[in-house]
Formats: sequence, C-alpha cells, structure tokens
Amino acid sequence: QVQLVESGGGLVQPGGSLRLSCAASGRTFSSYTMAWFRQAPGKEREFVAAISWSSDYTYYADSVKGRFTISRDNAKSAVYLQMNSLKPEDTAAYHCAAGRVIVTTIQVLLEASYDYWGQGTRVTVSS
Repeated sequence: QVQLVESGGGLVQPGGSLRLSCAASGRTFSSYTMAWFRQAPGKEREFVAAISWSSDYTYYADSVKGRFTISRDNAKSAVYLQMNSLKPEDTAAYHCAAGRVIVTTIQVLLEASYDYWGQGTRVTVSS
C-alpha cells in the first residue's frame, strides 16, 4: 500500500517556475515507477512525466519536454516535478501516481497502469 500527498502548487506568472513534491508512505515506494499527470478544468487527465524506480529512465509528454524535470529521492520516499517556463496552458491540478509499469513502454502513458494516486495540487499560471 502506498499513500501519496502532493504539495507545492500555487499561482505563478507566465515564464515562472514551481517545484511540486509528492511524499509517499509505504515501504515499497522505491520499487514503483512514479509519474505525474495533470487535469485542466473541463479536460481529461493527461500524462506529464514518469521516472523509473532507479531514476535511470524518464519520459515526458511533448508539451512539457525541455521545460519540466521529474526526479525522485528513494531515501526520502519523494518524487518531484520541477516546472520552468510555465505557460497558461500548464494550469491544472497535478497528481502523482505510483505503478509497476516499465517507463520505456507505451503503458507508462496510461492511467490504468498506476495503482496509487494522490489528491492533487493545483497550479495556476496567470498574469
């Protein structure tokens, strides 16, 4: 069992930065692939980024590639999302998720591949 709690969201101007954190409880955190998804108002939840248990592999949605960086610290049972050059279209609720999915497969993009989800933290990009 893994419980996930996100933090770090808020209001930021276009071009600004935010760092999201996801704190996990449970002894098996280090064995899970971790991912961030987001859901904008009125839209379906979409994949943002994922990182393998060892941090050897990462994968990003095209919309955030080059601007966002996912990382993890297994000793702290935490995963992070550094978001730079934020745009209004990045406005959404951001959720972290844990699953036993291989980062290099198409399944990493699918919500159904993840067993545990956090409640989300809201990011608003606006001037």
